[in-house]
Amino acid sequence: MPSPGRSLFVSPTPIPSFVDVVRNAIEGNEQGTAAEDVRTTPVEPYQNVPPIPISVVEANVEGSGCGDQTCVEEGIYGEGGILGDIEEHRIFRSKKELMTCVSITAMTEKFQYKVFKSKPSFVVVRCIHTSCSWRVRAKKLVESEYWMVTKYEKNHTCPTDFKPVRRRQATSWVVGECVKRKLINPGRVYRPRDVMDDMKRKFGVDISYSVAWRGRECAYDNLRLGTPEQSYKLLPGYLHMLMDTNPGSVVNLEVSNGNRFQYLFIAFAASIHGFSYCRPVISIDATHLKGKYRGVLFTAVCHDANQQIFPLAFGVGDSKNDASWSWFLHRVKSVFGINNAVQEVFPQAFHGICMYHLLNNLKTKFRNKTKELEQHYIRTAKTYNLQDFHVLFYTLSSAVPGVKEYLEAVGLHRWTRSHAPSRRYNIMTTNISESLNAVLVKVRELPITALVNEIRLLCQKWFHERRTKAAGCTTMMSKDVEMKLEGRKDRAQAMGVIRADQYTFDVVDGDRNYCVDMALWTCTCRKFQLDQLPCDHVLAVVRKTPYEAYDLCSLYYTREFWHETYRGVINPIPHISSWTTPQQISEFELQPPDVRTVAGRRRKRRLPSMGEELPTPKCSRCKERGHNRATCQNPIALHPTDEAGCSGSNLPTHQPIHPSDQHSTPQL
Repeated sequence: MPSPGRSLFVSPTPIPSFVDVVRNAIEGNEQGTAAEDVRTTPVEPYQNVPPIPISVVEANVEGSGCGDQTCVEEGIYGEGGILGDIEEHRIFRSKKELMTCVSITAMTEKFQYKVFKSKPSFVVVRCIHTSCSWRVRAKKLVESEYWMVTKYEKNHTCPTDFKPVRRRQATSWVVGECVKRKLINPGRVYRPRDVMDDMKRKFGVDISYSVAWRGRECAYDNLRLGTPEQSYKLLPGYLHMLMDTNPGSVVNLEVSNGNRFQYLFIAFAASIHGFSYCRPVISIDATHLKGKYRGVLFTAVCHDANQQIFPLAFGVGDSKNDASWSWFLHRVKSVFGINNAVQEVFPQAFHGICMYHLLNNLKTKFRNKTKELEQHYIRTAKTYNLQDFHVLFYTLSSAVPGVKEYLEAVGLHRWTRSHAPSRRYNIMTTNISESLNAVLVKVRELPITALVNEIRLLCQKWFHERRTKAAGCTTMMSKDVEMKLEGRKDRAQAMGVIRADQYTFDVVDGDRNYCVDMALWTCTCRKFQLDQLPCDHVLAVVRKTPYEAYDLCSLYYTREFWHETYRGVINPIPHISSWTTPQQISEFELQPPDVRTVAGRRRKRRLPSMGEELPTPKCSRCKERGHNRATCQNPIALHPTDEAGCSGSNLPTHQPIHPSDQHSTPQL
């Protein structure tokens, strides 16, 4: 195992006020403001440290010429048009932002410009027509990266019939600024062809496919906090802000030689608090990342009182090997206190196997008996009663020769509910982990910092929605458990109850009898003691006795535990321009992992697991399977006929239903 990184105690770095810089520049004093002394404040330690210094820009500045408060923060061009025009004394964060605004203005007003002079300290831009008076002059403010427009002639004097052959200002980074607001949602499908159509519709500009593709990539880099390499440099600063805004959260960042990224572990303080009120069954899984440097995303989740996914911890590693699993599980153990890794980290913990994944392995090994496997295996794994298990397991072994030895080698206690040494609480699969992976399928394509931020946003949203839902619950149990109890109560009404003594009852369910002991809280069906929720037979006893069904339920299903699970709040992280990164963190530059990147388009869809059956697509046009609507070539009748060969009316099939249909042609 790699050795842990060092812990740091750092203090915020003072940053000059943007407002003071602007005012001093306008008044002629461009020396900026002196930094004031800042009291040293210890920060929560975490493994290894952050990157590049971040400058602060305030959006709404008096005299900047920006009418919209978010124009500096969110870019220049939005859905409604240009966020602020070019005006004298307007301030820009960089020269690139200034030139982007000039380019978008040129595309909007249908003219071209050329850079007349460009120096490190000033720039002059003119209209491409030699006799036109339109021009922009801007200079760089002293001791800052800000640029200010000092002179602006916005009236054109060029001939009205002067039309440039092409719009050379529509470069890839300008196109990216124009379309980036359409790419805020990571799951949005926005093709280069869509970029070309939008640029033509909004500006009347024809761009090539390559420019559209590069423009979209520039927009991605802008929205995703830079390129993949820049994202790794921003990660330590982001983690520092995450811990600062969410006290009590646990963050571990592990680096290898050369300050290269190796492992990352995150557990929010709200998740750490909420786990105490969830059933103690953790589902862990790992899924591959689709970014430039690949890697694996580890997840640890459990069920809340309402049977919903409760996220516990997230991790990022290099691959699904024992070293990565051990590192992740050691962090989970330290906070919440694969097979080889589980035995090493949790030697006393029960390690169960996902019933569904084991079934896929069986399908691969016994290919000729897949129908018999699905028919008998699931019933064998899910049964609660030991006697029923022996009967079902014998039937499975007889139908599929060789499967008995295979499953016994795996361990009956690891895949069956009846032999489990501890309660699994009806959790027989890792569906909750797979469901979380499905939610993050598009997010896994993002660079590392954007990936962590999207995970935080998802958890922040879930906690708020479920906290509100739990607060509005008026029943004793959670809503899902209440519905389950109602269904069991209905079935219990048809059962007979015969009392043996004060605590023992005989319940007749059809042709079978079950013994219920209310003193030991047991039922011979074993569902009551394994799920900690009254079964049908116990509810039949409750109907005949003074017992209350709610008193027989585990506290993990109650409304109070449900609400307490989501009592913690995952706080938002401010915009990158408002980050205050300590000096020790800003001096540390995190490098990407040392992996070989393969050229070409990366795989978006995962390879199917062993024995997994992929669903065949269904055409929405002809309703047949095996193809989709785009490739459908089946003819579709204009007027569907019934079994008698006639349409819905009494007219013959060759006679049109309406006169307008006499010369119509069926659409294929």
